[in-house]
Amino acid sequence: MRRRVSTTVDADLLDQARGLRAWESDAVMMDAALDALAKRHREAEIDAGYEVYDRIPLNAPDEWGDLESFVTASSLRSLQPHLPDDTPAES
Repeated sequence: MRRRVSTTVDADLLDQARGLRAWESDAVMMDAALDALAKRHREAEIDAGYEVYDRIPLNAPDEWGDLESFVTASSLRSLQPHLPDDTPAES
């Protein structure tokens, strides 16, 4: 569904946006701008949801252990060469 928008915008900003690329039309440019604004807002919402984790130390234990140990173990695992499941690891 399309909706008609009639408004006045900053002329210099409009000229700058029009000069960024060869837009098919101002409507296509406005669609792209509104889409980018909505995505940026959503990304900020998601980032805000993770801020709580920044306040919790990595070594704080919970029911699954602590994130610091997990990160350490997964980092060490990624440094080991990949072995097929049927190949015994060297001791």
